[in-house]
Amino acid sequence: MSRTLSESSVAKTHEQWMSKHQRSYTDEAEKQKRFKIFMENLEYVEKFNNAENTSYKMGLNQFSDLTEQEFIASHTGFKISSLPVSDSSLNTIPLNLTGIPSNFDWRDKGVVTNVKNQGECACCWAFSTVGAIEGLVGIKTNKLISLSEQQLLDCDRTNNGCQGGFMVRAFKYIVDNGGIATENNYPYQGFQGTCQSGGKQLAVKISGFVNVPTNSEEYLLQAVVQQPVSVAVSINNNFRSYREGVFAGPCGTVLNHAVTLIGYGTNNDGTKYWLIKNSWGETWGEKGYMRLQRESGEVGGVCGIAKVASYPTL
Repeated sequence: MSRTLSESSVAKTHEQWMSKHQRSYTDEAEKQKRFKIFMENLEYVEKFNNAENTSYKMGLNQFSDLTEQEFIASHTGFKISSLPVSDSSLNTIPLNLTGIPSNFDWRDKGVVTNVKNQGECACCWAFSTVGAIEGLVGIKTNKLISLSEQQLLDCDRTNNGCQGGFMVRAFKYIVDNGGIATENNYPYQGFQGTCQSGGKQLAVKISGFVNVPTNSEEYLLQAVVQQPVSVAVSINNNFRSYREGVFAGPCGTVLNHAVTLIGYGTNNDGTKYWLIKNSWGETWGEKGYMRLQRESGEVGGVCGIAKVASYPTL
C-alpha cells in the first residue's frame, strides 16, 4: 500500500468490503482489530501486485480480515497420517505421455460440479474426495451428480470432521460403507453432526482408490487425463489472496489443504499450469479455480501438489 493511501481511505475501503461480504462485528473493539488485520493484508496485496514480473495477481476477498493463522485453522483441513495402502499403484503402470494434449480441462467434458464452499469448517479433505468421485461418475455414466460432503463429516470416523482429514481415508470409508449419498439427499451444513447415512439412499459406490507415485508431476499428468484427482497443497497468505494468473508461490511449508485437480494447460507465454478446483466459493481466485504453475523444477511441484495425490476407482 503506498504511503499516500491514508488510514481514512483504507477505512472507506474496509466499509465497502464489509458491505460487499456482509461482514459485521460484535463490537467496536472487534471492528478495530479486524480493520488493522485488513489494512495489513491490503498493504501486503498491493505491495505484491506493484512488483514487476509476477505471473499472478492477488486481491481482497472474503477472507481479508483474517490473519494467515486464523484462515489456515478454519478454512483448510488436510491432516495426513500414515498413508493407507491403496488397492493398486501406478508404479505398476508404465508411464506413457505419448499423445497427451497440451491443454485439458474436465469442465469442458461436463463432469465437474459447481464450485462449493466449505465455510469455516476445516474439511477441505471431504470436498477434495467428493470432487474426484463426482468427476469419475460423470466420466463413466455421463451423469453429473453432486455428492454429499456432509455424510463424510458426520459418518467417517477415520477422519476428524471440521478438525481435518485425509482423502484416502474418506475413499476407504465410502468403500466400507457401501457408497455415498447425493448432496440433495444429505446437504452440507458446515459443521459436524450426527450421522444420518442409515436413512439415506446411497447413490454412488466406489471399489477403491489409487495413490499416484509421490513427487511425480508426470504420473500426475497421466492420472488427471484419465479422471479428476484429489491432491494436497501447502497454502499461505499468497494462496489465500490469489485472484488471477498462474500461481507460482511462495507457498506454505507444510501440506495443509486439499483440492481437486481437474486439468492442466499452457499459457501463451509457454508457462505450464495445473487447473485446480477449490472449495472456497466462486468469489475466490478465478471463479473458484486456480491455475498453479506446473513443471517448475521443484521437488513435489509448486505448493507440493505432486506429493500426496490419489483418485477413486469404480
